[in-house]
Amino acid sequence: MKTYATAIRDVIAEEMRRDENVFVMGEDIELLGGIFGCTRDLYKEFGTDRIRNTPISEAAMIGAGVGAACAGMRPIVELMYMDFTLVAADQIINQAAKTRYIFGGKAKIPLVIRGQQGIGRGNAATHSQSLETIFMHFPGIKLACPSNAADAAGLLRTAIRDDNPVMFFEHKALYASKFEVPDDPDFCVPFGKAEIKRTGKDVTIVGSLLYVSRALEAAAELEKMGIDAEVIDPRTMVPFDMDTIIESVKKTGKLVVVHEAHKVAGWGAEVVSEVVEAAFKYLDAAPIHLGAKACPLPFNIELENAVVPSVQQIVEAAKKVCYR
Repeated sequence: MKTYATAIRDVIAEEMRRDENVFVMGEDIELLGGIFGCTRDLYKEFGTDRIRNTPISEAAMIGAGVGAACAGMRPIVELMYMDFTLVAADQIINQAAKTRYIFGGKAKIPLVIRGQQGIGRGNAATHSQSLETIFMHFPGIKLACPSNAADAAGLLRTAIRDDNPVMFFEHKALYASKFEVPDDPDFCVPFGKAEIKRTGKDVTIVGSLLYVSRALEAAAELEKMGIDAEVIDPRTMVPFDMDTIIESVKKTGKLVVVHEAHKVAGWGAEVVSEVVEAAFKYLDAAPIHLGAKACPLPFNIELENAVVPSVQQIVEAAKKVCYR
C-alpha cells in the first residue's frame, strides 16, 4: 500500500533514474520537497540541477519547460496550486498546446505540468478551484486526473514518457489516501481508457478525482435501497473514453455525472450531451449533471462543503433517475 503522494514521488524518482533527460522544477521543491512532499529528499539523489527551485513565476516555469522540452529534455513542472495555471495561460494554451501542430508534427513537447487542486483544506477562493474543464477546450494538450495512488503512478509514468504536453491534475484531499500500487517500474495506465470502479445494472455514475470515492460511497448507500450503481472513472479528460460510458448507459438506462468543477459549462455537461446524442433511445430518464454552485470556493470548511456536491446529493440524483 502506498499513499497517493508517495506513489507520485516514487514514479518521479524511477523515471529520473531511467532517463537522464527527466528533471523537475518548481517552487520550494528542493529542501521542502513541495508543499505536499511529492519531491521530498529527491535533491539528495539527483542534485539541484535536476530538482530545480524556481522563482515565483508560473509563466517563467512553464515557458522554460516548453523551451526545455523543445530542446530534448523531459521537464516536469510542479505548480503549488493548479489555480496558478491561469497566470501561465499563454504558455500552456498558445505555446505548449500548439507548438507540435504549428511545426507540422515535427516538434516534440514532452512536458508534464503537475499540481494539486480542489477542496478539503479551506484554502479559499483562489487556491481551491477545479480547472480541468477549462483546459479540455484547447486541443494539443492531454489531461490526466488520477483518483487513487495506483492510477496516479500509472498515469504519471505514461505522462512523463509521452512526447506531448500533459497536464496532471492531483487532488489535495487524496494525498494521504492509500491504495495498492503495482511494484513494476514499467507499470503504465493508458490514456483514454476509463475504468469501471464498480459494476452495476441500475444507474451509471461518472465522476473523477475526489468524486470517484464519493460516487463509490453513494453507490454503497444506494445498494442498501436496492439500487445497483455502476461507477466509472474516466481517469483522463483528454483523451476522454466516451465509449465506456455509453456502453454502460446502454445497460443501465440512467446517468448521473458529478464533478467538483462548477456545474455551469463543466465537463459533465459535455458527457451528458454526447450520451444523449449517441444513446438517447436507451435512456429511461433524463441524465442528471451535478457540479459546484456558481460561487467562489469559501474559506470556511462547512461553507466549502456546501458549495460542492455531497454524497447525499449523488444518492438523491440516482434515486431520482431510477424512480421516475
